[in-house]
Amino acid sequence: MISTRGRYALRVMLDLAENENGKYIPLKDIAARQELSKKYLEIIVKDLVKEGLLTGASGKGGGYKLCRRPEEYTVGEIIELMEGTLASVACLTDKEPECPRKGICKTLPLWTEYHQLVHDFFYGKKLSDLL
Repeated sequence: MISTRGRYALRVMLDLAENENGKYIPLKDIAARQELSKKYLEIIVKDLVKEGLLTGASGKGGGYKLCRRPEEYTVGEIIELMEGTLASVACLTDKEPECPRKGICKTLPLWTEYHQLVHDFFYGKKLSDLL
């Protein structure tokens, strides 16, 4: 399940792509257009800046803008940044030690196929596809 954190991050990125004008876009403008809490978006954009998806500037004329063109962002990278892995079971994540049942698990092929479908779906969509 994708939380509000992942969904709102995608909305922020999309809003910035739609309203790109070469200048920084104030977060208050994004929050107003998206009808979202500015305070909550501050937390989200902080992570997007930290991970290099956005650039931010403070002060007069400050705000946020994309670091790359919309066609260079995948929906998957945005969601995984905010949510963590898209894997539905722990044994398919890179952070977990290899499952001792891997060689005999009858359900692993099911989870692997499902994970691949989800991964390919989200990583196959670009931010520009949503414009």
